[in-house]
Amino acid sequence: MSAPHPEHGTEDLCSAGADLYERALREGRLAAADAHSAPCLVDLGLLHPALDDPVRLEPVAPVVALHRLLRSSGERIAHERRREARLAETFGSLMRIAGQSPAAHGSPVIRLVTGTEQINRAITDAVDDAREELVTVQPRTGLTGARGEAADAASLGRDQAALDRGCRIRTLYPHTLRHFPTIVARCERLRGDIEVRSLDEVPDRLIAVDRAVAFVPADQDGKLALEIRHPALVTHLVTTFDRLWRLATPMHPRATPRPSHNGITPRQHAIAALLVEGHTDAVIADRLGMNIRTARVHIAKLAATLGSQSRAQLGYLIGRSGILDRGR
Repeated sequence: MSAPHPEHGTEDLCSAGADLYERALREGRLAAADAHSAPCLVDLGLLHPALDDPVRLEPVAPVVALHRLLRSSGERIAHERRREARLAETFGSLMRIAGQSPAAHGSPVIRLVTGTEQINRAITDAVDDAREELVTVQPRTGLTGARGEAADAASLGRDQAALDRGCRIRTLYPHTLRHFPTIVARCERLRGDIEVRSLDEVPDRLIAVDRAVAFVPADQDGKLALEIRHPALVTHLVTTFDRLWRLATPMHPRATPRPSHNGITPRQHAIAALLVEGHTDAVIADRLGMNIRTARVHIAKLAATLGSQSRAQLGYLIGRSGILDRGR
């Protein structure tokens, strides 16, 4: 049983069909049975039954076949052009409506940025366009060593350029960084409308520019970030920042001392709040931005101040002392 004849167009005439068509042109006629090996010739209109002998096939002149096929091709092209015109007309008005959407200009409302260099470049591009305000949350210090110094110098120049354009900069740090030398030096070097405050706990890193674009981490290693341009999401993030800002303690340009109550320092107050929630020393240290050894020193001092002999007793004495009822 022979294999089925492959389907194809005239421009891809099979070798069997080409040979048979050449033979029909030379001989003038073929037996219909001869075309069984190349049925494509009849299907494509290159062979047709003879008028005086239907069991024999005659070839269509190549010039006639070519003219007919080109005309058919032209009709298909004209049909496609009419279809394109209808599509353009249908979608033209829709494109004008979509032109008012940020997504229509190739700027997605949320974009995942990968890699430290790409993240820093995206932030720099956004800050370079800042004209009103830059708000940031910095839960920890940046890189150390030469690489850290280069990154800090770059961000310092970027922020100073924004201040020179009349921008306002507000930054939140955790209390543990209030006296960190690099941060103090940075605050003193920047000139313009810059204000820094601190809290016992701050959320993860946030950078928001002109309430139009915000950047937040998308992983734990700082290698992924979300660039957010959705107005509702950016507004939500900046509103949250504003509420934390009102609770924070001024740090720069004029630092406000944090008062102690009955020998309980503000740091110990923050630790006490986390202790009664049942957190471990490691969790307390991480949330307050300190190492675990420092956290344990503060816990020991708090226990000594309250006269506690055990962890369980410390929680009870914290509750009974009423120190958590006082404002910070």
